[in-house]
Amino acid sequence: MQDFRSFRIHMNDDKSISAGFTELSVDDLTEGDVVIKVSHSSINYKDALAATGKGRILRKYPLNGGIDLAGTVVQSTDSRHKEGDSVLVVGCGLSEVLDGGYSEYARIPGKCVVPMPSGLSEYEAMAFGTAGFTAAIAVIRMEDNGQVPSRGPIVVTGATGGVGSLAISMFAKLGYDVIAFTGKKEHEEYLNKLGASDLIDRNSLEMGSRPLEKAVWGGAVDNVGGDTLAWLTRTVVPWGNIGSIGLAGGIKLDTTVMPFILRGVSLLGINSLEMPVEVRDKAWERMCSDLKPDNLDLIVRQVIEFDQLPNAFDQFMSGSIVGRVVVKIG
Repeated sequence: MQDFRSFRIHMNDDKSISAGFTELSVDDLTEGDVVIKVSHSSINYKDALAATGKGRILRKYPLNGGIDLAGTVVQSTDSRHKEGDSVLVVGCGLSEVLDGGYSEYARIPGKCVVPMPSGLSEYEAMAFGTAGFTAAIAVIRMEDNGQVPSRGPIVVTGATGGVGSLAISMFAKLGYDVIAFTGKKEHEEYLNKLGASDLIDRNSLEMGSRPLEKAVWGGAVDNVGGDTLAWLTRTVVPWGNIGSIGLAGGIKLDTTVMPFILRGVSLLGINSLEMPVEVRDKAWERMCSDLKPDNLDLIVRQVIEFDQLPNAFDQFMSGSIVGRVVVKIG
């Protein structure tokens, strides 16, 4: 196999981070049973942190960036995957301990490779990517813990981001009343088209400071953390669930035990990296059916070529990104 192009992240001698295109061979890649010709990847906030050095995501250097990929198997010594199979990989240590999806070819451990679900194209798989997969896991965990539409509206924080956009669409499709929580009021029309019935402007919200505030939300999907997550614990109705996903607003949680012992509120951690295989497969199965948005192309705000990748990260770091960005690799 000829050398191919990859977007590789390095740590320099002074501990600074640099990233750019380079030529590699398959033998240069981290170990794996399956070689995939990559057709699409995507950009997540985590990818932007890694590529810009604003967050130390990689646990070894150098590595190819990109925590998602979809493509076609070209070599395999794993009996579960054969040449010509359309597959996807999300998470599983890509761009942390394994070379990621920003490469024309990837070599991946067979246990991490997911056969492309029926009815899902490689482009659509990356329109979801880690963001959609994470949103789907939140839906499943909340449902498994008793979440139902009759309990009340679902509030989604970080609503214009990839996870937020897909969570809004998924819950709305399931019949929930969904409220978008955002600092980007200018995108209200976009959020309404996704299925949000109303919008909360985080910049004008008074969160209060009592251990328990008025119970309003049937449940919540939180991409922010910090004070916002603390406020949610105080305002979710009895037996409601909060799916905790992100930490853009901080890693500390200043709350009390009262929401949990007096209202029975459940705080559910949503980890898209480590889970039972049956949960992973269930999520992808449902993303082809009842959790597949009717407006997926609306959520994909940009489809960029591989060459354009280095210039796309700044949108994420500045907080100006809306929805999903898909990268055409092949």
